[in-house]
Amino acid sequence: MSTFSELELDDRLLQALDDEGYTAPTPVQAETIPALLAGRDVLGVAQTGTGKTAAFALPILHQLAAENVGKPRPIRALMLTPTRELAAQIGDRLRVYGRHLPLFSTVIFGGVGQSPQVKALRRGVDLLVATPGRLLDLHDQGHVDLSRVEHFVLDEADRMLDMGFSNDVDRIQDLMPARRQNLLFSATMPDSIASLAGKMLYDPVRVDISPEEATTDRIEQYVAFVQKQDKRALLIDLLEGQMVACGIVFTRTKHGANRLAKQLSKVGIPADSIHGDKSQTARTRALENFRNGEVFILVATDIASRGIDVDDVTHVFNFDLPNEPEVYVHRIGRTARAGKEGLAYSFCDETESGYLVGIQRLLDEEIEVLEEQPYHFEKARPKPGQKPGRVKGFQGGGHAKRGTGRGSNMRRYDRGAPKRNQQQRSNTRSSQGGGGGQRGRPQQGRANQDRSQNRSNRSPRGGSNQGGRRDGGNRHGSPSRRGPSNRDRR
Repeated sequence: MSTFSELELDDRLLQALDDEGYTAPTPVQAETIPALLAGRDVLGVAQTGTGKTAAFALPILHQLAAENVGKPRPIRALMLTPTRELAAQIGDRLRVYGRHLPLFSTVIFGGVGQSPQVKALRRGVDLLVATPGRLLDLHDQGHVDLSRVEHFVLDEADRMLDMGFSNDVDRIQDLMPARRQNLLFSATMPDSIASLAGKMLYDPVRVDISPEEATTDRIEQYVAFVQKQDKRALLIDLLEGQMVACGIVFTRTKHGANRLAKQLSKVGIPADSIHGDKSQTARTRALENFRNGEVFILVATDIASRGIDVDDVTHVFNFDLPNEPEVYVHRIGRTARAGKEGLAYSFCDETESGYLVGIQRLLDEEIEVLEEQPYHFEKARPKPGQKPGRVKGFQGGGHAKRGTGRGSNMRRYDRGAPKRNQQQRSNTRSSQGGGGGQRGRPQQGRANQDRSQNRSNRSPRGGSNQGGRRDGGNRHGSPSRRGPSNRDRR
């Protein structure tokens, strides 16, 4: 189908889509919407960014608007998500798509006070978006009645089970009528999801929008072999050299995300962190500051990353390699969205080489090695015939083999520049050749010359240059500060 009008949606929905500038459905929308309008259950295999929210929201809004219900309004559609950020995004899209319809929706999740949520439920809502914990809490308190739900959407089902919500999902299903329309979306289809789909769905239409290749060819990928203690210094070098306008850094732990964001901020790189232990207010503020350009770098854990939906992300950095190859694909998919291009850098230390083996096996190709960087550590490279998995008990030692530094296109990060909004960031991206070959790819031919030039642009620092890099001379207007030495990093 080439246009939304061919899907025979309510004219008021088509008006809302036209207001947003949407004319042609994405593949997942073209397959899902007709099936749901026909009353079928749907099993969708699709990643974030494919347009799946509209795929289930539009037909559900269409069907609810055609019904005439009295007051108080019962909950007729439930959309269950694993994270607060994803719930908030779905709630926002429902308001946009349903702006011309006489329908009400609300979002409930934990981490914030429940009083406003309870008030909204008392007024009556047609569509409810929720996370499992808060939904069950409010049900147990008598504020939620799911006995008249007609449409149930389980979004990001694989992450839902990974987060341990399996029992909660089962209990929530028991609170709804047996006769209802069901839709299950998952980025992957492991045995656990197949089993859940078998119990939840009746004769479903399967919509599989999995890419033929694990990653898009619009993302340039590099891996840097580095000692663990040198990762932070390498990240700062890349952030400076690449002139990153909008980047996400992934860490394995919440503590690691907090610590790294603070370290980046201390050296003058605007950064914030987002993870599951932060309050919802803090998470919302961090995302908003990231979207509007108050901070250029967002340090995130995988759980929180499911709610990051920003089209202007130019760079992704895997500070810690994930232990699941599929997570790598999800991470780097945060860039190169909306038809744009992106860059993904992964740092692999001597304990993570097995993870890299698993990732490259999933990709069915080797990721290009960034050898011309000052912290190259050859011992972190996977051994011939190495199996996937973490390398345990490896005792790294010795000094890292130093490369020749940044390439010719790796420009210095301008810490003193005024903050930029999203439009300015997009314009900057376009002027730097975002659609062509000048994408900050490291070049090896002029590396020594460029590294010398970069050093000459920095203020001199006292002491030895044992750490392999020099600090910028002006960080938030402070005097020149000595960067971490090898001893500090250890």
